[in-house]
Amino acid sequence: MDERLQRAPVGVIDVAADGTVRGVNDVAREVLDEHRIQTGVSIEDAFPRSVEDSLVDAFDGAGATAAAFEEYYPELERWLDVSVVPTDDAVTVYLQDVTTQRRHEKSLARHRNERERLVVIDELLSDVLAELVAASSRDEVAQTICERLGETELYEFAWLGEREAGSDDLVVRAAAGETGETFDAVRESLDRPVTTLEERAVESGRVQAVQPLASDSEMPESVRVAGFADGIQSVLAIPLVHGTGVHGVVGVYAAGQEALSPRERTSFETLGEVAGFAITATRNQKLLLSDTITEVAFDVRGDAVLAALSEELDASVSLSGLVSHGTDSFLCYVDVHGATGEDLTAVAAELANVGGVRRIDNADVERSFEIEITGSTPLVEAFSLGATVRRATFEGGDGRLVMELPPGVDVHRIAEAVCRDDETEIVAKRERERPVTTARELRDELGDELTERQETVLRTAYLADYFESPRGSTAEEVADSLGITGSTLLYHLRASQRKLLDAFFSRDDTTTE
Repeated sequence: MDERLQRAPVGVIDVAADGTVRGVNDVAREVLDEHRIQTGVSIEDAFPRSVEDSLVDAFDGAGATAAAFEEYYPELERWLDVSVVPTDDAVTVYLQDVTTQRRHEKSLARHRNERERLVVIDELLSDVLAELVAASSRDEVAQTICERLGETELYEFAWLGEREAGSDDLVVRAAAGETGETFDAVRESLDRPVTTLEERAVESGRVQAVQPLASDSEMPESVRVAGFADGIQSVLAIPLVHGTGVHGVVGVYAAGQEALSPRERTSFETLGEVAGFAITATRNQKLLLSDTITEVAFDVRGDAVLAALSEELDASVSLSGLVSHGTDSFLCYVDVHGATGEDLTAVAAELANVGGVRRIDNADVERSFEIEITGSTPLVEAFSLGATVRRATFEGGDGRLVMELPPGVDVHRIAEAVCRDDETEIVAKRERERPVTTARELRDELGDELTERQETVLRTAYLADYFESPRGSTAEEVADSLGITGSTLLYHLRASQRKLLDAFFSRDDTTTE
């Protein structure tokens, strides 16, 4: 081999006209298997094989054909850039290891696709938020999500299912994209004694992912077979979560295994929370805008947490407030009569669904407590269905739960969801008119609650931007304007704010928000 070719920075193989290897430089020996690339053997036997076998094709026939190609060689686990240059009496094969470059390009492409997908998801989040302003039904929210995901080039299809009232079954709300045979298999699996990825997401309240689909033994076999036929390799199931409730799930199906990166999953978690909030908002909007409402009363007994507390304490327990606290618990604010705080704490510690108890006030007559409750109870079911809990009182193990629902809701199905426990039953239902209060009437009513001094202090602080962030005026500056001390100002502010909050969060109007 010519000395210049021997010292070349790329691999060089000198081949005779009949295809016999005559010489190999050091770079070529380093790139290839040095024990295999020997002189005196044919180039087809000496050179490793690729899937395309372009080198063999170049030497096929009476003489070599000029060719240039870049291919992957599984035996070497490398990408090689190969050029075949024939002359009158010989052929020179040039080769270069481009594996690092290929991996870099693949990484760049993966990050580029990931950024594109993240842009799609961010746009989707904006669309869902905008949908909150105009949406009149959950169907609009569901259709928006599926169309924005399923009709992009990034994913094959997407579908959204919601929990059916009265059971854990999922019902299809919307779907979009090239669903093929896979979606049919998923839908059929929802009615069978197998668990789909979407059902796992609903049960856990957490995003579930599968890559590759065909090798996941927990997926229904029919879904794996259909997915293989449709070229589906990745599946992501995003629960639609709001507070303690899981309203449903979005299933996203993609062709590539690189489609669901960690950053992408984080964005989808946000999507699930926003969509869950959107569904809750449409439910509450319907309730808030209704002139008439449906009021349903339930008798609650047995293992319900507050019923069990009243029975064990032999005391009365009344619910004054309910606030969502994370995805799997909520805070109950209760008034307890006939038991001490020590007794309540001791009994609550023995109940599986109680996370903690905290004393709210020091009053001797009425004792108020904050109780963290986890798990499924009638109150949780009511909350997850978007109901407004008006009253909940318990004594000696028996209780009465009263909730409001918007008109047009299937009360029977919701009652089934709340009454899963045989100890809970519906006892009354009625339609009633909701009184209309104008903004002026509301201001007059709230104004009557304040003393003249309290209203003056509150209005001054408001106009002086004391409640802005950052504050336009400090407490001392507002106090100086009024000619009072800072402590007097804070006293009047607290008193007036307390009265306004009492009027807004009426203890007769226990909400689920």
